[in-house]
Amino acid sequence: MRILVINPNTTASMTDKIGLAAQQAAASGTDIVAVNPAMGPVSIEGYYDEAFALPGLLQEIARGEAAGADGVVIACFDDTGLDAARALADIPVVGICEAALAAAGMIATRISVVTTLACSVAPISHLVHRYGFAERARVHAADIPVLSLEEPGSNAGALLRAKVREALQADRSDAVVLGCAGMADLARDLSGEFGVPVVDGVAAGVKMIEALAGLGLRTSKAGAYATPISKTYTGVLASFAPDAIVRQ
Repeated sequence: MRILVINPNTTASMTDKIGLAAQQAAASGTDIVAVNPAMGPVSIEGYYDEAFALPGLLQEIARGEAAGADGVVIACFDDTGLDAARALADIPVVGICEAALAAAGMIATRISVVTTLACSVAPISHLVHRYGFAERARVHAADIPVLSLEEPGSNAGALLRAKVREALQADRSDAVVLGCAGMADLARDLSGEFGVPVVDGVAAGVKMIEALAGLGLRTSKAGAYATPISKTYTGVLASFAPDAIVRQ
């Protein structure tokens, strides 16, 4: 089985970290291909960044499916472009927010989601509501810029630990979900430190794809995720027309 894990931002060091976390979670015989787009923002922090991450993300999904991937994990906790990706691809596509909440919801009653900056709280809260966890999960920001997770010697780890401790007390929760793919390498240590399950969405996403692909399930094309209608796109977006994107 081959799983394409896409970091939708362009920071290669974060892609390497995500790829390692994905491979550690994968079953024997699962091949992890971790990539990031060549175009787009270096980090995704809010709605504006998310919008400009989409073209490169969709291009990588088209390439990966054409190369034989069995499924895709979108490794950004905003579940960046998830609906568009499911419309584009026939293979299953999961976002790490949905995967992490689904996993946490099976092992805990109340969930604290700890993300990076305050501007990410609203987008993630909308996803929490969409996925049916509004009464069970609360979202907290640790005031950590995403790229600080990649900086040696930054205080990101200390800020994250302080916020996890605060969130567990405030929410009276029994599980934590890490609200950024750049935190993927911290889940095990945090779980040991705080004595509760700490869920990394990258690992959860890989296991979800393994399950879906193993069951032979593919994205339904009968409704909202129907293959996009053939049409011309103009200007700089010409190469992203439904009939053109797979040939890039």
